[in-house]
Amino acid sequence: MNDTLETTETTEHITRPEVGQIIKMKIDNIAFGGEGVGRVDGFVVFAPLVIENEVIEAKIIEVKKNFARSELVKIITPSQIRINAECKYFGDCGGCQYQHIRYEDQLKIKQKQITDLFERIGGFSGNKIAPVIGCPQTFNYRNRILVRSQWNGKAKKLLVGFRKRNSHWVVEINKCKIAEPGLNEQIPEVRANPPKRGGIKINLRIPPEDWVVPDHSFFQTNYFILPKMVDKVRKIFQSNGSEYLIDTYCGVGFFAIELAKFTKRFIGVESDKLAIKAAKENCMKFGAKNGDFIEGRTEDLLPKLLEKFSPNKTSVILDPPRKGCAPSAIEQLRKVKPSQIIYISCHPATLARDLNILCAEGVYRLEHVYPVDMFPHTQHIECITDLRLN
Repeated sequence: MNDTLETTETTEHITRPEVGQIIKMKIDNIAFGGEGVGRVDGFVVFAPLVIENEVIEAKIIEVKKNFARSELVKIITPSQIRINAECKYFGDCGGCQYQHIRYEDQLKIKQKQITDLFERIGGFSGNKIAPVIGCPQTFNYRNRILVRSQWNGKAKKLLVGFRKRNSHWVVEINKCKIAEPGLNEQIPEVRANPPKRGGIKINLRIPPEDWVVPDHSFFQTNYFILPKMVDKVRKIFQSNGSEYLIDTYCGVGFFAIELAKFTKRFIGVESDKLAIKAAKENCMKFGAKNGDFIEGRTEDLLPKLLEKFSPNKTSVILDPPRKGCAPSAIEQLRKVKPSQIIYISCHPATLARDLNILCAEGVYRLEHVYPVDMFPHTQHIECITDLRLN
């Protein structure tokens, strides 16, 4: 179950199902995270691999105070948007959640989920959410995957593959449908030359052709939709008329360098030492001579950086990890008040939480949220948000 979904209704007078019980229910909704939500005698039950309005039979596998979890037994009444998954590992492998749903309907589901999260966690109106920008290539798009190894005592062999759905076990995979072909060619090599023990993660990556990216430094995982993403960020930045840019959590300098020619001066901040070294190399490579990159934590360096430029002429890009932006950095932004914040996030729940804080007491206002489907067939979604100073 996804931890962002809350079940607030009382269960004192509702009969809970029991573990092992076979139930029949209608799916009312698909929660952020991919699980379907239904009710049995008023008690919330989550089920995987289902679609809204389907009637299913499921087996209860876990019962908590306010909800239960189940495994799908069969579809009694299938949805019209249900399709056959292209990957033979789907349902066993935990990498994808939506291969059984038509792609255009996956986008609608993700938009509804984002709208619900922003209304419930952030208190924002749903009309702020733009239609999801779809990916032009929905399979063979990932340029980076983590292959896992695990010793199977019964089979007396080392398993090489991906984590099973809702499990810490590894399922053997020969080919991943959402990975670029070049990565799939590397999987047999890993199996032929496995690590000496289990519990090892093997990072497989196809680096971008023109960018310097250290092996474990961050770079966007889908090259096919990246031009659309850059175009959207550029338009948001230009619409504010800012002269200066501070790119926090900047990685190898991608957004700062892409926007460099539209700024008088830019600065990028990143705690990954190797990424900053690469950012400086990329800066030279692309001829972005009007800026610099500094190693350090955003929350530590942001106060001094914000003093360098006039707040009313400055835009700040926030592109933090999934856990969100450091609270001290958010407070510093609220204090100094740069005219625009472009917050990019792969986790809508932490994004909505942070935006709620930034907009508290009317300091900032949310103009728009632009969801970008960086990860087709999975629960994940990237969001680009435009905040303006009130």
